[in-house]
Amino acid sequence: MNHFDTPHGMTRRHFLSHLAGASALAVPAWSLTQSMVANAATLKSNHKACILLWMGGAPPTIDMWDMKPGATTGGPHKPISTTGAGQITELLPNVAQQMHHLSIIRSMSTREADHERGRYYMHTGFVPNPNVEHPSYGSVIAKEFESKLQALEIPPFVSIGGNSAGPGFLGMAYAPFQVDSNGRVRNAQASVEEARMMDRMQLLGLLEKRFIRENRGPAAAEHAKVLKNTMSLLTSSQMDAFKVQSEPETMREKYGNTGFGRGCLMARRLVETGVPFVEVNSGGWDLHQDCFNRLEQKLPEVDQAMSALVEDLAARGLLENTVVLCMGEFGRTPRINGNTGRDHWARSWSVVAGGGGIEGGQVIGATNEDGTRVTTEPYSAEDLMSSICQAMGISLKTTYTAGNGRPMKIAGGGKVIGELFG
Repeated sequence: MNHFDTPHGMTRRHFLSHLAGASALAVPAWSLTQSMVANAATLKSNHKACILLWMGGAPPTIDMWDMKPGATTGGPHKPISTTGAGQITELLPNVAQQMHHLSIIRSMSTREADHERGRYYMHTGFVPNPNVEHPSYGSVIAKEFESKLQALEIPPFVSIGGNSAGPGFLGMAYAPFQVDSNGRVRNAQASVEEARMMDRMQLLGLLEKRFIRENRGPAAAEHAKVLKNTMSLLTSSQMDAFKVQSEPETMREKYGNTGFGRGCLMARRLVETGVPFVEVNSGGWDLHQDCFNRLEQKLPEVDQAMSALVEDLAARGLLENTVVLCMGEFGRTPRINGNTGRDHWARSWSVVAGGGGIEGGQVIGATNEDGTRVTTEPYSAEDLMSSICQAMGISLKTTYTAGNGRPMKIAGGGKVIGELFG
């Protein structure tokens, strides 16, 4: 069973098949701007959100956030000062100017150095288990915020530019809604005209009600929920949040004309509209070869987009309620291999987090002089996820019942990283 399937057999592709033609349908005449204005008070008072900047393939955090100049394990790039504590790579000069909003956790020590297992672990707070599929950050937040999202007509969990981990035993109603960096919905292509599409949706709705009346089990209720959400999508002006090209040219240039840049700009628009969890994917970080030249090619677009996102959220009064989290599956080896690359390493590495009540400008934890081990209290994926849940106002006493009937603590029962909250 993959990350996008459920025990009831409903696939993510099945969900998106309801959306065929949705992007071509007309929306009501009122604008997204009016919707944002109407929700402004709610957004600033109690709307929490999280934006995960996912560095797929696992970047070398020793060359970014925890540099070791002068050590044999250090790379060729120089560290620079920031507006917060500590130094970061010279290849992130704009992010350095935003570090008073962000904190570096340099004492991550996790147990999974395989890509798929590490990806699962860092997204869910659980090591992979063949007997249960655990829900990811986005699915947990979508479920816990469900009662607060009556005004939200678009999905509460959006993944931009790539896959995210799925809903596990929580079900397809909390699966990621995947779009590319131009806002195009994955697997959704127009095949029929609008009127026929709406007729089909209404007929399907009648069938769903019949299944529920006949007590066809949880799958029927879950499917009906997905259909209801799909119908909302077809007529919602909030879908305009995906249209980054409608932003002023100066704003688009600020984030950068790259997939990651557009994804970060879209994330800000989605959070502003009320979406509580957005993942923006940046791939290609599996740097076993030619690590340092490739960093010089890749980090500038991260620098431009990430710094613009943090600055923009702060300027709009959204950062105080929006967590920004930047990480990959694990770190990379302090030892530089024979191909001038770094291999997989989960023993001592860094993540960056800020916003949403997290105290910025800090360096939390430390590694030794060559980066090969953590010298302070180590933190796990469970601890990180527990900390993000706390920042989001989600109780760590929350317990779910997995598909096998066993109780499951949220975030794997991890502890909060206290320094993040002063």
